[in-house]
Amino acid sequence: EVQLVESGGGLVQAGGSLRLSCAASGFTSDDYAIGWFRQAPGKEREGVSCITSDGKTYYADFVKGRFTISSDNAKNTVYLQMSSLKPEDTAVYYCAAHRSTFIIRTTQGADYWGQGTQVTVSS
Repeated sequence: EVQLVESGGGLVQAGGSLRLSCAASGFTSDDYAIGWFRQAPGKEREGVSCITSDGKTYYADFVKGRFTISSDNAKNTVYLQMSSLKPEDTAVYYCAAHRSTFIIRTTQGADYWGQGTQVTVSS
């Protein structure tokens, strides 16, 4: 069974940085996509970024140039480096995955979810 565990959330001032981690386990094939979503209070969950096992990456327009996704295959971990954070980035950030190399852009594209980690950006 695929399991995803996020870590690295916290409180940061506007303009600051945080790095989120998603530790993945249970993949039985080499093909996968792991993405990051976020959900702010009263809003729908939205796709932020995604990386696939064959090296494709995706960024939502609202994070391009500020966030960077990467993976460490030896550690089975995907990272989301977030810089130049804004108060509107405040949300619970979720890691999501599926067993293919298609980019995950919407919640319907994910089969597995982590429990989420809170990111709060103060002004």
